[in-house]
Amino acid sequence: MNIKGFDENVKKNETLMMNNVSEKPLKTNKILSNRVDINVLKSKLKASEKREFKKNLIILIFFLATLGSLGIYLSY
Repeated sequence: MNIKGFDENVKKNETLMMNNVSEKPLKTNKILSNRVDINVLKSKLKASEKREFKKNLIILIFFLATLGSLGIYLSY
C-alpha cells in the first residue's frame, strides 16, 4: 500500500487558478463618500456653542451669588 502526499494530487492548472483568485481584492464594493451639508454643520456648531454658553452663564451667576452672599455675611 503506497500513500501519496497532497503535493502529488494537485495539478498545475489548479494552482494557476488559485493564484488568479488571490490577486483579486477581497472587497469588491466601492466606498461611496457621503457629502456633508455645511448648513447642518453650522447648526450643530451653534447648538453646541449655545449649550456651552448657558453652562458658563450658570457657573458665573452661581459664583457671583456666592460672592455676594459671602460679602453680605461678612459685613454684619
